Amino acid sequence: MRTILLCHIIAFVTGFLLDLLLGDPHWLPHPVRLIGKLISVLEARLLGDAETGLESGGSALRTPRQKRARGVLLVIVVCASSSFVAAAILVPCYIISPILGCVIEAVMTYQMLATKCLKDESMKVYRALETGTLDDARRAVSMIVGRDTAHLTDEEVTKAAVETVAENTSDGVIAPMLYFALGGPVLGFFYKAVNTMDSMVGYKNERYIDFGRCAAKTDDVLNFLPARISAFLMIAACPLLGRDFNARNAFRIYKRDRLKHESPNSAHTESVCAGALGIRLAGPASYGGIVEEKSFLGDDMRPFGKIEHKDIIRSNRLLYAASFLCELVCAGLLIAFWQVFGHIF
Repeated sequence: MRTILLCHIIAFVTGFLLDLLLGDPHWLPHPVRLIGKLISVLEARLLGDAETGLESGGSALRTPRQKRARGVLLVIVVCASSSFVAAAILVPCYIISPILGCVIEAVMTYQMLATKCLKDESMKVYRALETGTLDDARRAVSMIVGRDTAHLTDEEVTKAAVETVAENTSDGVIAPMLYFALGGPVLGFFYKAVNTMDSMVGYKNERYIDFGRCAAKTDDVLNFLPARISAFLMIAACPLLGRDFNARNAFRIYKRDRLKHESPNSAHTESVCAGALGIRLAGPASYGGIVEEKSFLGDDMRPFGKIEHKDIIRSNRLLYAASFLCELVCAGLLIAFWQVFGHIF
């Protein structure tokens, strides 16, 4: 067991480094895409066709209570399947050889982190804003946000990209990192399954308000601590990044605005980013043609203008710094645990 713990630490660090180096090549099969396909198949079976409102057998959709029950079933099946597959791959590898198990665990860890991918996708928006047209920027940002982008202004496109980086600092990097550190790929895949379900069915519209409730609530629970840990890691990272980042204001805005969102978790990292950069994020946004009124986060503190294109770069620097801090803390705690308790197992 001591050897496996050491392999887990090595895989945890190696997976993070691989993510920074390789990102998410589109040609490489990705577990999240497979989880997404499973969710789509189960949604069609459990909820029915999105256009006709009929199940596969031709019967009408169930009552709200029945939809909620089917949503619970979706969560159970997807989470159990994802964790089982991770265990079914990893355990035999460790039985064959700890080295093989370490390699496979490192690859699985790498594939569930999104540090470089998040930076690369947001930088496509930055380059489109700098050298392309506004339509190019709108298309680029539409790939990473769920809101309507066809009529966004230059400032709104920039803000949407910054918000995405800030929010996904927790959802896409820190949270999965914490779960992988705590429970390896089995717990990490469990988290990503829930997170993926929330992104696909966790909407408050007519189709998903009942069916997606369990997925959304489970995601809220799993992200409760990671969102807050991510916020404090981002604040701690500010002094390391120079004059463009204000740790004191980041903490002030965090205390004031962290709960100004319908979600219990989303505003934590966004408010820190807004405070650190001295800009105002969030506010009203259109989803599926419906404008959702959201509170603003942060204050416009710049003497000459508001948000600027380079804030996308700055948000990515904050993402990377917080990610490195999280990796160092988690790896340090794992090493300490291995040193103190490794001989017991």
